[in-house]
Amino acid sequence: MIATTKPFGPTNTLADQAAQSADSAISSTKRVADEALDSLSDKVHDMKDQAAPALNRVASKAEELARRSADAMRDTTAHLKERAQRASEATVGYIKDEPVKSVLIAAGVGAAVAAVVTLLLRNRD
Repeated sequence: MIATTKPFGPTNTLADQAAQSADSAISSTKRVADEALDSLSDKVHDMKDQAAPALNRVASKAEELARRSADAMRDTTAHLKERAQRASEATVGYIKDEPVKSVLIAAGVGAAVAAVVTLLLRNRD
């Protein structure tokens, strides 16, 4: 009869212990990673909750600024229209009061503009 010894007996126990230690380390690492991700997720949600009111305030201020700018543009446009209307009325009044002078001034301005254009075209060639 041949005696059988278990040469792998202690080795199997060591391998089982190593596998169990590895499983334990993996489980522990997974638990720590899950906790870290949960904590990170909570922080992201907190930051989002804090940022939302600030973004709403910025958007509100931007809308107010746009509204004030539009009002200012509208007021400036109305003021410029009024000034142009007054200048037009003053010009018409002057032409009615001084028709000959008005025609001579217009002719002089037209001649000066034509001379400048002619000079510019000659210099260009």
